[in-house]
Amino acid sequence: MKRLGITGGIASGKSAVAGMLRELGFNVIDADALGHEVIEPGTSAFEEIGREFGKGVIGADGRIDRGKLGAIVFADAEKLKRLNAIVHPRVEEEMVRLFGEWEKSGVKDAAFVEAALLVEAGYQKNLDGLVVAWCQPEQQMERLLARGLSEAEARRRIAAQMPAEEKLKFATEKIDCSGSLEETRRQVEELAAKLRRGTDASV
Repeated sequence: MKRLGITGGIASGKSAVAGMLRELGFNVIDADALGHEVIEPGTSAFEEIGREFGKGVIGADGRIDRGKLGAIVFADAEKLKRLNAIVHPRVEEEMVRLFGEWEKSGVKDAAFVEAALLVEAGYQKNLDGLVVAWCQPEQQMERLLARGLSEAEARRRIAAQMPAEEKLKFATEKIDCSGSLEETRRQVEELAAKLRRGTDASV
């Protein structure tokens, strides 16, 4: 079973690509969802985040208020690094466990992990290949503004990630998400067919 990553900058189309692969029957780990699970109340990461960033990041419901935490870390590269050092190793541990389970259960062709910071966190070193979704920078900005972010916040989020052209250097497959959804789907279907034929989509 090939273990492949899907990544791309914020609002670049990687979640759409991951959704299409799920529709085509592939197993896809959502690393962002795992990131939320590993900081639930009662976990060691929850305690560490409380100590590191103060009780102000804990919401009225007793959970980490990701909006408040995001506002802190996206405004300070050092704090973002500290948060990632708490969350990333735990996400990777869970990711490895899920891949192992799927392999044992007989998944043959490929399984994926979708993560915005896959390269930044170094996860790609343990994968067999990397699919990078990309679009034009102005499209990223448009999509983030459409999600309700302010222009300043959108710029901060984009600046906190590795530039697309850097990420593309790590790609073993590239999906251009700057066109229509149908055009993206056609590329994803081509990738799926390649994987199912056993053509190498890895390094």
